[in-house]
Amino acid sequence: VQLQASGGGLVQTGESLRPSCAASGSMFSIDGMGWYRQAPGKQRDLVALITSRGRTSYADSVKDRFTISRDNAKNTVYLQMNSLEPEDTAVYYCYAYLSDMGGPYTDYWGRGTLVTVSS
Repeated sequence: VQLQASGGGLVQTGESLRPSCAASGSMFSIDGMGWYRQAPGKQRDLVALITSRGRTSYADSVKDRFTISRDNAKNTVYLQMNSLEPEDTAVYYCYAYLSDMGGPYTDYWGRGTLVTVSS
């Protein structure tokens, strides 16, 4: 199974981005999906998660600005990021908790997409 993220980029303060991440493979089942981010010199932190039933959770720093959603038919998760701030600059990593070929559920990570917010 591969997670392919896209939709990062360079924006100015106050602008928006909507990265997406699609899971692909032969036979898998996804439970939770989400996004983490890692700024230069910092640890990777949770941004937002969404369960297979649509229950969401967010980091306090993005709660009123970001919205996570998913399309289960497309195995894709989205992150609508509004009112972006320079502090949001980071590599954003897609995450999925899934079962591949009927095996146990484990963590999967995409390669990451860079989001840069200029002041």
